[in-house]
Amino acid sequence: MDSLLEQISKPIASDLEDFQNEFNSSLDSDVNIINTIVKYIVKKKGKRFRPRLCLLSAKICGDINKETHITASLLEILHVATLIHDDVVDDSDMRRGWPSVSRVWKNKLSILIGDYLFSKALTNMARTNSIEAVKILADLASRLSQGEILQIEQVVNKTIDEESYFRMISDKTASLFSASCKLGAITSTSDQIKIKALSSFGEHLGLAFQIKDDLFDILGSISDLGKPSGYDLKKNMLTLPLIHIINKKSSIEKKIFKIKIKLLSRTNSFKSIKSIIINEGGIDYTEKKLQEISLLAEKELEVFDESDSKSALIKSLKFNLERKN
Repeated sequence: MDSLLEQISKPIASDLEDFQNEFNSSLDSDVNIINTIVKYIVKKKGKRFRPRLCLLSAKICGDINKETHITASLLEILHVATLIHDDVVDDSDMRRGWPSVSRVWKNKLSILIGDYLFSKALTNMARTNSIEAVKILADLASRLSQGEILQIEQVVNKTIDEESYFRMISDKTASLFSASCKLGAITSTSDQIKIKALSSFGEHLGLAFQIKDDLFDILGSISDLGKPSGYDLKKNMLTLPLIHIINKKSSIEKKIFKIKIKLLSRTNSFKSIKSIIINEGGIDYTEKKLQEISLLAEKELEVFDESDSKSALIKSLKFNLERKN
């Protein structure tokens, strides 16, 4: 049986090859060190989830075209750039099971490579000759930066409520999913109802994607994730399972609980932390939220007639629910 990702890709199989060619050609540089680092980055391919969403969003609205391929390419370039910058900010040694760019080439060069990729994404956007697309990208850049700063603020303050958490992950993660769907849609239709529906679908899917990552941080393993489970805990980043538990407690109970988790984290006692979070209902609550948000995403697609593309977008929700990394 085909994997879910292969099933999702069936309606856009030929276009994925065109996207890949566009992506590869967009990254060429006359500077050898740039080509070396970029080759290292793209060698360990990710799921290409955002370009797939972009292509499917165009397909469900009409016909995929050259502008769609350009847009899908710039979205993946932008995604890779954000990962490089994230690794610098988070002081991360691993990315997708490999040493991160910042570990191999140090922070200064990593930041410059991330900036180079951002500039490439902008260059690609200019090729679409779409003012609306430029506006979407500008809003996306603002939200991505804001989300990253909110996360840093959370680490500094060592506290966050659920409303602030969702605002943070909406900007930091969901914004790129939403933009991927919206940008794909505008390359093949001017129907604002469809464009808005896909933008909202992507936003909800992005939230669900980050919540799934939060579960991985508690339940996952380095073989699945490419980084150790408990990574966010070690970085003092509060994820949804912990936020739910903490915010149910009194002021004194919160302090005691945080000290306990911090001590266990320092000694890498993640099995003990996992047991505490499970026993206090953090995992059950988070899994329930994941299902709720996934259903909201699927509801956004009700404006579309049944098609292979619609089926593939719905399967992308299932893919997120079932993915192992």
